[in-house]
Amino acid sequence: MEHELKYIDLVEQPISMHAKKFALWLFMVTVVMIFAAMTSAYIVRQSEGNWLEYDLPQIFWLTSGIVILSSVFLQYGYYSAKKDNMLGLKIGLAGAVILGIAFLVGQWYSWVALVDEEVFFVGNPSGSFLYVFTGLHALHLISGVIFLIIVLISSFRYQIHSKAMVRMEMATTYWHFLGGLWLYLFMFLLLNH
Repeated sequence: MEHELKYIDLVEQPISMHAKKFALWLFMVTVVMIFAAMTSAYIVRQSEGNWLEYDLPQIFWLTSGIVILSSVFLQYGYYSAKKDNMLGLKIGLAGAVILGIAFLVGQWYSWVALVDEEVFFVGNPSGSFLYVFTGLHALHLISGVIFLIIVLISSFRYQIHSKAMVRMEMATTYWHFLGGLWLYLFMFLLLNH
């Protein structure tokens, strides 16, 4: 009796991830690499001296709580969509959008607090890094809020439900990523400031 070897052609197996989700993951990896490079540059530049010491704006604690709460709202919306609970979906999305905007307003006030402490974008690299970190994160968060608004509008058109979850899954993944990125930046600044 001969044993037949089964040949598995791995090349022909289909990709199990939606193409748009894959593109989102590639984008997020790129963002991680950018922020990893910037935090590495921060550590290297800090060790060279000529580094202005100042207190981080206290509002960062509040904005961190806001971004966590926004993720809770969005996760509630995600679970609601999976159960075809349209009201819960809309509440979760709307709450995340409102809290996302509140986070951005809080970040603006953090810049106001920095200026009040006479920490400016130019003049010392420590201030410059903080403005770049928070500004670049805010730019990505603005894109996340826009994405959430698009998904919220889609939910009012009944285009998001248990059988059509791709946009909701992508929005949830990206939003949680942005929240995690902010928490990483805040912890990094607390530990290396």
